[in-house]
Amino acid sequence: MKAKTIKSVLSRKHNALLKSIDDPNIKHIFENEAIITGGSIASMLLNEKVSDFDYYFTNQEAAREVADYYLSKFRATHDPENLRETRVALDKETGRVRIEIPSSGILSEKEFKSGAADLLPESELEQINSEAAGLDGDTDEPAEIDGRFRPVFLSSNAITLSNKVQIVIRFYGEPDQIHENYDFEHCKCYWVARTGELKLPERALLCLLNKELLYTGSRYPLCSIIRTRKFIQRGWQINAGQYVKMALHLNSFDLLDPDVLEDQ
Repeated sequence: MKAKTIKSVLSRKHNALLKSIDDPNIKHIFENEAIITGGSIASMLLNEKVSDFDYYFTNQEAAREVADYYLSKFRATHDPENLRETRVALDKETGRVRIEIPSSGILSEKEFKSGAADLLPESELEQINSEAAGLDGDTDEPAEIDGRFRPVFLSSNAITLSNKVQIVIRFYGEPDQIHENYDFEHCKCYWVARTGELKLPERALLCLLNKELLYTGSRYPLCSIIRTRKFIQRGWQINAGQYVKMALHLNSFDLLDPDVLEDQ
């Protein structure tokens, strides 16, 4: 898919999300502090199916306020008694924003009897594929209604909305700071909500062109090793040196510590 088309898809997705937000302050945050990065842009560049669009924010306060907003949205459509002890917390020592969820550590619609509407079918993937083939598509996506862009899954690190949006609160900062936590080079393309700019770093494009996994370091090397399986199944390649780098990195973690293992 061409860069111009990707920018159009991301802009429409973003504008549709904005229409679903009823808090002016949260809408302002999405307009000025949000970026989309990760696998969605890589998938579109390769004309592959997009699993979800990952949102990050440029500062701690923005991440915390967005988490509060969507937790309150989840409370509004589910049994508040079961959510009484769930809250958004800030670790003053590390600066980490997280959702503290007792018991299982996650919240899912499937665990509740909810009055929210079922997930609505969307034709967006077909629209993306049509545009990738050079066909004209509707550039004005309708306002999202009837439960679209509602929180359907919450963990300590992220909030998943219906309609293929994931909001990551575990990390925040400028794109280069966020990408310090990314494992593979090809995932480091990004789109800036405030300016509408799409950034396609040369090294990321080379990895995409060759379908080559280049490990650049991560806070979660165990996950990186496991993640290589899905890429190999999709025809990607990785050399032994990249596995050695991940193994050496993983060796610096004490996986016998239950807290470290859980985090990994």
